[in-house]
Amino acid sequence: MTDVFFTGAAGRIEGVYQKGATPDAPVVLILHPNPQLGGTMNNKVVYTLFQAFVKMGFSVLRFNFRGVGKSQGVFDGEPETELADTLVALDWIKNQNPEAMHTWIAGYSYGALVGLSVLMRRPDIDGFVAVSPPADVCDFSYLTPCPASGVIIQGGMDTIVSEPAVAAMAERLDSFRKVQVDYVMLPEADHLYTNQLKNVYDALLEHVPPLLVVHKRVLKKKKKSAAVQS
Repeated sequence: MTDVFFTGAAGRIEGVYQKGATPDAPVVLILHPNPQLGGTMNNKVVYTLFQAFVKMGFSVLRFNFRGVGKSQGVFDGEPETELADTLVALDWIKNQNPEAMHTWIAGYSYGALVGLSVLMRRPDIDGFVAVSPPADVCDFSYLTPCPASGVIIQGGMDTIVSEPAVAAMAERLDSFRKVQVDYVMLPEADHLYTNQLKNVYDALLEHVPPLLVVHKRVLKKKKKSAAVQS
């Protein structure tokens, strides 16, 4: 792991980066929960996501939103502000890995909200992970249709985010054509995933690799279709 800094709209942004083993390794950007509630890139769930993607061979970046840790600026709690930082971070990791075959985004709680917002703005993202997305208080209807396949993880004992609301959201997103959205409900997990981090890690290792295979098949079909039309 390497400490990195890059420039955002509000100044320097602090991150931690792990490069994949191969030039074409997939890339993933990981977003942390609300700093007003203590969220940073060193949050235990965020670190678990980071370690799981490293294990799967991704080039991985997690970073602090503006005003958090050594990132400059002021955190204002407005998703559009954090969205701007996220787009800069996404460009940074993609520039570091120009041969990457896949681009993913992952977030936990507030980070999941920001990450899902990015999906509709960046068609180059072909996979996502949303852990405890606040489906009961935020409107995700803009994901119509859902533009990428992904994994949604939710705790059954969560008292902050409603499990039924997240389950309904996952079912709706999975109903769209050309994408696959897997829902993983961990019955004994609370919002902090106390004593459940290993289960989060294992869920990612089980569900992400098959989605990479699905995307490779889609790419092959697109290439075949383009070749026929030409």
